[in-house]
Amino acid sequence: MSKFFSALLVSMVAFTNSASAAIDETIRYKDSIEINAPADKVWAKIGSFGDMSWHPAIAKTVITSGKADEVGATRVLTTQDGGNINEVLTSYDAAGMTVKYEITESVLPVREYGATLKVEATADGKTIVTWRAMFKRKDPANPGAAGQDDAAAKAAISGIFRSGLENVKKISE
Repeated sequence: MSKFFSALLVSMVAFTNSASAAIDETIRYKDSIEINAPADKVWAKIGSFGDMSWHPAIAKTVITSGKADEVGATRVLTTQDGGNINEVLTSYDAAGMTVKYEITESVLPVREYGATLKVEATADGKTIVTWRAMFKRKDPANPGAAGQDDAAAKAAISGIFRSGLENVKKISE
């Protein structure tokens, strides 16, 4: 009887390990930066969905439908190397200095991507900009594919967030 249970346990562990490798998990990523400038000054630089010129990786922003800061607006971001990222504005709160958007098509190794960019004033007159996103790797059927795995997806978003936040700090202070 113990051989039976041992064999059953081994097969259950093997099944669990292979099943968990195939799980298509949502990745959550968040980055923020403190800026020595008033929040309204920072918001004026990064608050428009129609203008992402503040990000060093973006060569051009084009609103393709709707009005720049109205929910439902779509934009195409062209990267410095010529790639395109299509996005839709899902929430815009000028008073709360918050923009939420989703990527609908992209050269990035992500899918089901939704993000929030928030500008907040601190008590000492500085600003905290927080950028957070939830997404999945681009190729769920091949989780180990080079450049398409969780690590590549997270690294791509991490690099985008960090370079954007650092440049906002540079142009705002």
